[in-house]
Amino acid sequence: MAPAMTDAKLFACSQSTELANSIASYYGIPLGNVITSTYSDGEFQPSFEESVRGARVFIIGSTHPGSDHLMEMLLMLDAAKRASARHITAVMPYFGWARQDRKDKPRVPIAAKLIAKMLETAGATRIITMDLHADQIQGFFERPVDHLFASTVFLPHLRALKLTNLTVASPDMGGSKRAYAYSKALESDVVICYKQRAKANVISHMELIGDVTGKNVVLVDDMVDTAGTLTKAADVMMERGALSVRAICTHPVLSGNAYERIENSKLEELIVTDSIPLRQHCEKIKVVSCAELFADVMKSVHENKSISSKFLM
Repeated sequence: MAPAMTDAKLFACSQSTELANSIASYYGIPLGNVITSTYSDGEFQPSFEESVRGARVFIIGSTHPGSDHLMEMLLMLDAAKRASARHITAVMPYFGWARQDRKDKPRVPIAAKLIAKMLETAGATRIITMDLHADQIQGFFERPVDHLFASTVFLPHLRALKLTNLTVASPDMGGSKRAYAYSKALESDVVICYKQRAKANVISHMELIGDVTGKNVVLVDDMVDTAGTLTKAADVMMERGALSVRAICTHPVLSGNAYERIENSKLEELIVTDSIPLRQHCEKIKVVSCAELFADVMKSVHENKSISSKFLM
C-alpha cells in the first residue's frame, strides 16, 4: 500500500512575507503561524506555533545580505527538523552569496558552497530557487535542487510589449548564454557588452559587440545590484544609435544609490521580479510577480508531479 500523502505547510521568513503571502494564495492554503522572538542584543529565535510533525514543510525566504536573512532561514530549517517534519524544502527565490561561487584570487572563500552545506546541515531536504548567479551552484548540494528560470514570467511580459526591431543584449560576457536563450525564444538579434572592472561594482571600460542602430534593446541579467553596469550599458547603446533600452533583471538587490542611477539613466524601464522586496518606489521599475510560478512548482513537488513544463529555457 502506498503511503498516505503528507500535509503541506508553508511558512515565511520575515524578509519575504509579502511574496510568501502571494505564493500561499496561489497555492490555496494559508501561511503557517511562526513567531520570531528577539533578544535585546539582536539575537532572534523563530518558533513554529503549530505542529509540523510528519508534514512537508516549505520555508520561503530570500537570503539577500545582510546575514540575518540567511540566519533566519537556517534557524527555521533547524526548528522544522527538530519538530519532526518529514520533508523540509527551502524555497529561496533569491539565493544570496552566489557571486562567490569560485576562487577568483588566492585566499578567498567559496561562499556559495559554504551556504549550500549550511542549508543541508540545518535540515533542508530540497531546495527551490530561481536564476542562480552561476548554474554550477546546483552541484554544491547533495540534495535535489529545482532551479527555476524567471524567463517563465518575463517572456510573456516581453511579448506583450510588442517591440519592433527587438535586440536582446547581455551586459557582460558571463550573461551571454542567458541572452542567447532569450533571443532564441524571441527570435531576435543578440549583442554583448564587454566590460572591465577597476574593482567590485566599479567599471573602468565598456565596449559593445554587435550593432544596435535603430533597435529596441532589452538587456537581460540575473540581478541588478548598484545598477552601474546596466546604466552604463544603456548609455553606450543609446550613443550607438539604439531607439530605446530597457532591462529585465530577476533579482532587484538595488544597493547603494542604485535607485537614483536608474531614475536618472537612459533606461526606458527596469523590469524585475518580487524575489526581493523593493526598498523604495521608482517610476522606472516595474515588478512582475514570480509567486504563481513558485506556487505551481511547490504544489507539483508536493504531489510528486513533473515540473519540466516550468523550464522555458
